[in-house]
Amino acid sequence: MKNYRNLTSSEIEILIQNGCTHDNWPSLSVKENFEPDYIKNTQFSGQITLGVFEKEFPLPGGLKKHACINHAVIHNCRIGDNVVIENVQNYIANYIIGDDCFIQNVDVLLVDGKTSFGNCVEVNVLNETGGREVHINDKLSAHFAYIYSLYRHRPKLISRMHEIIHFYSEKHASDMGTVGDNCMIVNVGYIKNVRIGSHCKITGAMKLKNGSINSNEHAPVHIGRNVIAEDFIVSSGSVMDGGTIISRCFIGQACHLDHGYSASDSLFFSNCQGENGEACALFAGPYTVTHHKSTLLIAGMFSFMNAGSGSNQSNHMYKLGPIHQGIVERGAKTTSDSYVLWPAKVGPFSLILGRHYKHSDTSNLPFSYLVEKDNTTYLAPAVNLRSVGTVRDAQKWPKRDKRTDPNRLDFINFNLLSPYTIQKVFSGMDILNELKNTSGETSETYTYQSCIITNSALKRGLQLYEIIIHKFLGNSIIKKLEKTPFRSNEEIRKQLKASTETGLGEWVDISGLIAPKSQIDHLLDQIENGEITKLKDINAVFQQLHENYYDYEWVWAWNKIKEFYRVDLEKITAQDVIKIVEKWKECVVALDEMVYNDAKKEFSLSFKTGFGADGNIQEQVMDFEYVRGAFDKNPFVVATLKHIADKKALGDELIERIKNVK
Repeated sequence: MKNYRNLTSSEIEILIQNGCTHDNWPSLSVKENFEPDYIKNTQFSGQITLGVFEKEFPLPGGLKKHACINHAVIHNCRIGDNVVIENVQNYIANYIIGDDCFIQNVDVLLVDGKTSFGNCVEVNVLNETGGREVHINDKLSAHFAYIYSLYRHRPKLISRMHEIIHFYSEKHASDMGTVGDNCMIVNVGYIKNVRIGSHCKITGAMKLKNGSINSNEHAPVHIGRNVIAEDFIVSSGSVMDGGTIISRCFIGQACHLDHGYSASDSLFFSNCQGENGEACALFAGPYTVTHHKSTLLIAGMFSFMNAGSGSNQSNHMYKLGPIHQGIVERGAKTTSDSYVLWPAKVGPFSLILGRHYKHSDTSNLPFSYLVEKDNTTYLAPAVNLRSVGTVRDAQKWPKRDKRTDPNRLDFINFNLLSPYTIQKVFSGMDILNELKNTSGETSETYTYQSCIITNSALKRGLQLYEIIIHKFLGNSIIKKLEKTPFRSNEEIRKQLKASTETGLGEWVDISGLIAPKSQIDHLLDQIENGEITKLKDINAVFQQLHENYYDYEWVWAWNKIKEFYRVDLEKITAQDVIKIVEKWKECVVALDEMVYNDAKKEFSLSFKTGFGADGNIQEQVMDFEYVRGAFDKNPFVVATLKHIADKKALGDELIERIKNVK
């Protein structure tokens, strides 16, 4: 090998004196500046290459450890510069170990035969018995997995996608494992057929078998104490610690599994968190969070979801096996002790309270509450729009993006309001109006998808849905006309004109990526027809759709503006725009005031119970304020009031800018 040479006779003599052996010393090659003094009590076999041993590693507590190999059995390995390999209980075999690695107190580290390191492992997601299996790989995105698992009605597409994954897996299969540069592997048990990326830290893990740990210098991975992982892929920036146990799982970028979390046949995508509980056949889209020991997520698809303690679902009716599945669309939450009997589908940004057995589909009634009462699901459409929690969630997700890898696998749209959600709002209004027209305006209750909607809930839902439509469409037109001086209505019309038709029609949320369905269908056609044959090219299309989102959003929004406000491009005037903006201001302020009043509830006297122990009411109030702060100084409340003022000013600025346009 280039830059490597055979040992000299004097170097062999020193190694033998240091307790080292090799049955064929010419099979051991070293770098030019190699010195044998730091290699002791080591048994070599097979083809071995060694780098130099010149560096000292600083250790916690002020100690230093010189690069060395000591008390180890090493077979068929290429070892880089300045490594520590010490106290290997069994052996290291068939590994390429990078520079500056620290490997100490390891039982065994080996590759046994050709392996794909977790690539192409079959994960029976959603349906435990199979039928929606996803073959995981290093470049798996939430969007690819969404299509691969749900679009089984296109068998040719699924076959092509499987071929693409298989090709990638075969391309990256090897009979040699790798440990990248600057890795630490300390106090670890059994590691077999695992590829370990640079800057990875593995401390105290019990067993790692058949997987890839895709760590890098931008986003290191940490695998901690008592972790057991088999048939897995862990993406950059993720953490598994505290006795986590996974089997047949994909862990996306910047995920965190800890405190005894266990999962099998599950997919976790960007920024998911799992602690204490368990998962089985789970499709955890971006920002799926579960913290509680009593929580089971099973056979469900979630994203931007927070699971309350004791939340669980059933995919088994004790007839044909665990064959059922459920979809809870983005932004939903479950309260403590909630339960859903699959199959069921829950609309975006909904709240699930209590136990639900009726297999309802509320996907076209977003922002709803599903509340159990007398073993019946009561549905309150749109009421979550006025919840402070909904707004707070939408604000916190971008701030909690822990991904530091410049090469991102998932392209996440954080928008609370988008063509995807607003199209559902329009559908929701149609559903509620149809119920009202069919059963009569004076009916006390209405039935939809085995759910009960009260008369007051239906009326309130229609009002809130209309408010949010005005808000979204007003936002869109203000954004389109911002920072531009206009002298005529013709200039306004020119600015409003869409530059493309891409974006018309239905939109989809494919696990975090919001895009026109027409564009997704076009991509799938290209995969089916063999025009796109590589994972990186598919991910490039997802990236392009994400980057062009706002262009496509305007096409959809402008089409809805024309329908909803009954205007057209050839005749719209500044006065028409002003009417839309005035209505937008009214709705934005009304919605923010609802959110403000909802936040105020958490500062009422009843919420101060338990504060000011052993004192009077005055001390209770003072204790509450010292712990929680005053209502008018709460950061969210301040931000809400500022939002009201800013939005008023934004609308007034546009009105002032165009009010004299003729």
